[in-house]
Amino acid sequence: MRLELERRAERSRLMALVSPLIAVALTVVTAAILLAIVGVDPAHGLYIYFIEPLTTGWSLQELALKATPLILIATGLSVCFLANTWNIGAEGQYIAGAMLGGWWVLPAMLALGAVGGMLYALIPALLRVLFGASEILTSLMLVYVAQLGLDFLVRGPWRDPHGFNFPQTVTFENAAVLPLLFGGGRLHLGVALTVVIVGLSLVFLGFTLRGFELRVVGTAPRAGRFAGFSDRRNIVIAFLVSGALAGLAGIIEVAGPIGQLLPSISPGYGFTAIIVAFLGRLNPLGIFVAGLVLALSYLGGEAAQIALHLPLDLAQVLQGVLLFYVLACDTLILYRIRLRLFHFRARMVPRVS
Repeated sequence: MRLELERRAERSRLMALVSPLIAVALTVVTAAILLAIVGVDPAHGLYIYFIEPLTTGWSLQELALKATPLILIATGLSVCFLANTWNIGAEGQYIAGAMLGGWWVLPAMLALGAVGGMLYALIPALLRVLFGASEILTSLMLVYVAQLGLDFLVRGPWRDPHGFNFPQTVTFENAAVLPLLFGGGRLHLGVALTVVIVGLSLVFLGFTLRGFELRVVGTAPRAGRFAGFSDRRNIVIAFLVSGALAGLAGIIEVAGPIGQLLPSISPGYGFTAIIVAFLGRLNPLGIFVAGLVLALSYLGGEAAQIALHLPLDLAQVLQGVLLFYVLACDTLILYRIRLRLFHFRARMVPRVS
C-alpha cells in the first residue's frame, strides 16, 4: 500500500483563491499549538502576536514600513516566477542596491539603487543564458558575496571615523533621506512609491505585450517559441526587473527607517519575499495584501519577544510554516492523493525434472 499524487484533470479556480486563506488559518492554528507547548496561553499569545500590532496608529505605521520592502521585492520576484525563472537571490540584490545608492543624494540614490540591483541580478541571468548554470544556485550564492561585501565596507573604507569604532557609516544627511509623508509620522515617500509600483506592475503584467510574453514563456515555453518569443531574452528581462525592484527596496530602507549603512540592513526580507510572492498568487494586488500579512509576523514576533519573552526566531519559524502550507495547498490543487494497494500474484516456479 502506498500514497500517490495523481494530477487533476482541471484546476479549481475557487480553491486557487481560497488556498492562501487556508494556509494562513493553518499557520494560526500551528502558532497556537507551539505557544501551548512552550507554556503560553494560546489565546493571549495569538492576541499579542496577531492583534496587538494593529491596535495603535504607531504600530500601523510600522506595519506599512515593514511591508514596503517585502512588497517591492515580491513584486519583482513575481515577474521572474511567472517567467518560470527562479531568482532566489533577491536578498543580495537588495544589499547591492543599498550599497550603490548609499553614497549619493536623492533622487539619484533611488535610480542608483535600482541600477545596483539590476546589475547584480544580471550576473545569474547571464550565467544561465550563456552557460546554462542554475540560476537558483548562482543567485543564492551571490547573496553571501553581497553580505560580506557590505560588511567589509562598513568596517573598513566607509566606516564612520567618529562612530566610536562601530561598524557603520555616517548618518545620511537630510538631502539623502526620504521625506516624510506626514509631519509627525514615520511614513516616508518610499511607502507611496511602493503603491505606485504595484499599480504599474498590474498594468505591465496584465496589459502589455511584454508582460504577456513573460507569462506565455513561463507557462508554455514551446508555444512561446512558436510565437517567436525568446527564452533567453525573457530570462534577462525578468531578472533585470526583479533586481531593480529589490535594489530599490534596499535603498529605500537605508534612506528611510535606517538612515545609514550597517553590517545587517535586512532581517531576511529577500527570502521572506518569496513567501509573499506565492501567498499573493504572483499577482501584484495579492502581493500587496500578503506583504502586510508577513509584515505583521515581524511585528508580532517583536511584540511576543517583549511581552511573552519568546525568542524572535518564532517569527521565522511561523514564516517557514506558512510557506509549507502554501506549497502544500498548491500541490493539492494540482494533484489528488490516491491510496494504491499492492497486488501480489503467484509466480509459477518451473519444476525441475
